[in-house]
Amino acid sequence: MKLPDLDVRTIDRVVEMAWEDRTPFGAIETQFGLKEKQVIALMRREMKPSSFKMWRKRVSGRKTKHLAQRDFLAGRFRCKEQK
Repeated sequence: MKLPDLDVRTIDRVVEMAWEDRTPFGAIETQFGLKEKQVIALMRREMKPSSFKMWRKRVSGRKTKHLAQRDFLAGRFRCKEQK
């Protein structure tokens, strides 16, 4: 998978947002232009294999990571760095 050239600070922020339970992939795409598959590829590249497996297990099927599956809108946290 082709990933855009990202600086270290941007990569760190994407990884941080991907780890957050309530930050949907759509927010990452809006802010950084990375689709879900690109975020997964970035996480695979940047993390140790065991950490990546733990993250994928945690994220798989999690409704809060997909805007269309979320059953709540109120109380949504929005980071000051998020567009």
